[in-house]
Amino acid sequence: MAKPVLRTKLCDILGIEYPILSAGMGPSLVGEKTGATVELVVAVSEAGGLGVLGAAGYSVDEMRDCIREIRKLTDKPFGVDLLLPAQTVGVEDQKVRGAAEIPLSDIIKTLPKAHYDWIMKIKEEMGLPDIDAKVNLGATTMRPHAAVQACIEEKVPLFCAGLGNPGFMVADAHAAGMRVLGIAGNTRNAGRIAKSGVDLVVAQGHEGGGHTGRIGSAALWPQAIDAAAPTPVLAAGGIGDGRGVAAALAMGCVGVWVGTRFLASKEGGALEVQKEAILAAADEDTRRTYLYTGKTSRATYNKFHDLWEQSGLEALPFPTQVMIASSLVEMFTKAGKKEYIGPFAGQVAGLIQDIKPAARILEEMVEQTVDILARKLPETVIAKA
Repeated sequence: MAKPVLRTKLCDILGIEYPILSAGMGPSLVGEKTGATVELVVAVSEAGGLGVLGAAGYSVDEMRDCIREIRKLTDKPFGVDLLLPAQTVGVEDQKVRGAAEIPLSDIIKTLPKAHYDWIMKIKEEMGLPDIDAKVNLGATTMRPHAAVQACIEEKVPLFCAGLGNPGFMVADAHAAGMRVLGIAGNTRNAGRIAKSGVDLVVAQGHEGGGHTGRIGSAALWPQAIDAAAPTPVLAAGGIGDGRGVAAALAMGCVGVWVGTRFLASKEGGALEVQKEAILAAADEDTRRTYLYTGKTSRATYNKFHDLWEQSGLEALPFPTQVMIASSLVEMFTKAGKKEYIGPFAGQVAGLIQDIKPAARILEEMVEQTVDILARKLPETVIAKA
């Protein structure tokens, strides 16, 4: 059987075979370093798409090591995803003095009293164990400027900003021969990111997992294309198989950015308990909340959401809110309270029925997309100019 052909101008821009990127998913507060591992990046890129490393959970040096490891394992293009919210990029990197790691239990003592007291109240009432986790002061989220510079020095083929506008580093990236991608959840940000000089914009609909916006994919994608023009737009949010890919291409997107489906793969960095939650979830079993990071993000529903809503507390700014969520998620995990744990995941979780190799996921997406565009549509739709 001949190998299917599925090409758009995105393939020419990035030097890839298929217009499918695996999202640069970061960690989800349970202890894994990343959702988008070196192994996932390599598997997707080797299969003809483009894998993106989720670098939010690494130190700058660890990220650099991962970039070099990817290059040892594949000669195909790949990307690196960093979080660049304005409140962290707008100030100097946090300087590391003394110990590179600080106990999370010490950090939460510096939170506003109401938030700290609430954490301790939950711990006491539920008989939760002590917090053992440490916070890495050299993490890319704490040192975004150093992380960006490392990516430029390593000449990463595609730099991706999972949060924030990467416009401040575009000129330097282009000088190094790199491409730059930004992610938007509404048309205003799609236009703003495009005007900053990036090569690609991802328009992520409300359905998407992790950090996500308020506009549904079907409404957002065509409006983002208009707002970002002539910058090409990729679709994200609610894409789990070839039907989603075909729909995105039909709307005018040049490719897709796929998270949850690749998270639930053999190479995906989610823990087994997280993958099980994705498999068990139906379309209505996710929630969009400020709980985890202080920014709107979507995860599978669990009882932690109920505790937060009942608290009456306001979410703190990113990344301070991450400390609140991380402390409780660690305690829930150590106590074996699975009903209070759920990974970042999109509404497309309802489509996912199994865990399989990332290369096979990509192959099936391509095969189904090609079948829809080359056979099913011509057979079922009559269209004449």
